[in-house]
Amino acid sequence: MARAHKYDVLVVGAGGAGLMAARYAAQNPGVSVAVISKLYPTRSHTGAAQGGVGAALGNVSEDHPEWHAFDTVKGGDYLADQDVAEKFSHEVIDAVYELEHMGLPFSRTPEGRIAQRKFGGHTREFGKSAVERACYAADRTGHMILQTLYQQSIKDQVTFFNEFYVLDVILEDGSARGVVAYELATGELHVFHAKATIIATGGNGRMFKVTSNAHALTGDLMSVLYRRGIPMEDPEFYQFHPTGLYKIGVLLTEGARGEGGILRNADGERFMERYAPTIKDLAPRDMVSRAMYLEIQEGRGVGPDKDYILLDLTHIDAAIIEERLPDITEFARIYLGVDPIKEPVPVQPTAHYAMGGIPTTINTEVIRDGNNTIVPGLYAAGEVACASLHGANRLGTNSLGDLIVFGRRAGIEAAKYAASVDYEPMPDGVTERTRSELDRIRAASGSERASHVRKALQDTMMDNASVFRTSETLQNQVEILAQLRERYAQVSVEDTGTQFNTELMETVELGFLLDNAEQLVHGALNRQESRGAHSREDFTERDDDQWLKHTLVYKEDDGSVRIDYKPVTLGKYEPKPRVY
Repeated sequence: MARAHKYDVLVVGAGGAGLMAARYAAQNPGVSVAVISKLYPTRSHTGAAQGGVGAALGNVSEDHPEWHAFDTVKGGDYLADQDVAEKFSHEVIDAVYELEHMGLPFSRTPEGRIAQRKFGGHTREFGKSAVERACYAADRTGHMILQTLYQQSIKDQVTFFNEFYVLDVILEDGSARGVVAYELATGELHVFHAKATIIATGGNGRMFKVTSNAHALTGDLMSVLYRRGIPMEDPEFYQFHPTGLYKIGVLLTEGARGEGGILRNADGERFMERYAPTIKDLAPRDMVSRAMYLEIQEGRGVGPDKDYILLDLTHIDAAIIEERLPDITEFARIYLGVDPIKEPVPVQPTAHYAMGGIPTTINTEVIRDGNNTIVPGLYAAGEVACASLHGANRLGTNSLGDLIVFGRRAGIEAAKYAASVDYEPMPDGVTERTRSELDRIRAASGSERASHVRKALQDTMMDNASVFRTSETLQNQVEILAQLRERYAQVSVEDTGTQFNTELMETVELGFLLDNAEQLVHGALNRQESRGAHSREDFTERDDDQWLKHTLVYKEDDGSVRIDYKPVTLGKYEPKPRVY
C-alpha cells in the first residue's frame, strides 16, 4: 500500500522556480501547498548559478526592457517566442526588486543601488555595445536566491517532502491529479493527490560527459511526461557554456568576462576579436563555444594535447577578483591548482543548459500538442519547461530571470486554478506502473551495471551530439542509444533493500537520461540547419524558410519517436543574421 497525501497545489522541485512557485501559491489563504524534492532544498542546482539576473534596472548605465527583449530574441537566433520575451523583460525588473525586498543581499554600487555588470549578448540600443544589465551578489547569485526563497517558504508554512523521487505523474481523462513518489529513507511509495501540480525539476545535463550540472540533473520529469505522451519542445537546442574548468566542467561564470576577462589561444591572441568584433568575449555563449572549438580544431588550442583555451584575468585588479569573483577563484585554485590572479585558467566548453523542455503557455500551463491544448491542472517552470523564452540559445543571466518570473507565474496560476475546482477522483492502481518498474530492476539478473551504461551514454553524447553535429554522428548516436537501451534492460542492482537505496534510484535515473538523450538526438538529426546552439556541419546556414518553427518530439506507444511542429510567435524583431 502506498501512503496518501492531499494538497491543493503540489510543487515538484525545490530550486528557484519551485520555491518561487510555492511561495506565490502559499500567499493565497486557504490554499495548501507542498514541495517534493529529491534533494534538501538549499542543495538544489539553482545554488550553483553564479553570474547574476539580467534586468534593465539602469543602475550603472542607461538601459530599457525593450533592449533586453531584443537581445533575448536575437541571442535565441529568432526562435524565441517574442511575446514571451517582451513580457519577461518587463516582469523581471519587478521580480528583482521583489527579491531585494525579501532580503537578498545583492552587491551594491557606491550609491547603494543593486550593482550591475556586463554579460554575454546583453547590449544597449539594439546591439550597439555591451551594457551593464546583470544584477549580482558577487558570484553567488543563485545561492543567495535559493537561500532567500527557502526562508520565505518556511515563513509561508509550505510543507516540504525532502529526498522524495517523483517517478510518475497521474494523468486521468487528460488532466493532472497528482504524482507518485518514492521516499528514499524508507523505500515506500507515496501518492500525492493535488488539484494543481507544478513541475520545476531543472535540467538534464548529466547525459553529457563534461557538464556543469549537478549529479541530480537527470531530466526525470521530462522523461516521465514524455512516456505519458506529452511532447518535448526544441530538445535539440542544448547550450554549452564556454568556460568550464578543463576536464571537470565546473562552471566559471560569464561574469568573469563581464569584469574584463579575456579568452586567449596558444598564441596569446584574443581570438574573439575575429568572431565578434563589436562585443568580443561577451558574445552569446553558443558563438563563443563554437569559436573555442574552432580554435582547438585549427591547432591553436593550449596544452600538450592542444585541447583547451585560457581564460585570462591577470590584468584585472586582484581586489576586484577577490571581491566580485570569490567562488570561481577558489574553484580554479582547488580543482586545477591555478591562481587566476597570477595565471590564466584552462577552460573548455561544458554542457550547461537545456533551452527546450516541457512545452507551456506564457502562463506556464503545460500543453500536449502543436495546437496548444492545455493539460488542466499541470504547470511547469524553470529549465524543465519551455515557454520558448530562450529560443535556440539562452542569454547568460536569463536562467535566473526565468526562474523568478515564471516560477511566480506558475504559483499564481496554479493557486487560481486550485481555488476554482474540486479534487478530481483518484483513479485505481495509480502506483502499479511505478511499482512494476522498481520490481523489474530489483529482480533483474543481467550482468550490466548502471554506471557502465551511463558512462557509455555520456561519452558518446559528448562525441556525437555536443557543440558540432553532422548527420553521420547523429545517426550513429541513434543506433548507440538503441544499443544502450538493450543494455539498460540487463542492468541489475546489488542493493535490493528499501532504506536509502541510492543504487536503485541511480538506475531509474539512467532510464530517464536515455529518454532525454533520445529526444535531443532525434530532434537534432531532424533539424537540417544551424541555429543558435544547434550547429550542423553539414547544414551550416540558418534556414528561416524551412526551420523557423518549434520542434515537438513525441514518444509513441510502440517506442518509436514522432516529430511534429508548432509555429514561432513572431513580433517586431524581424529575423536577421546574428552579427556582434
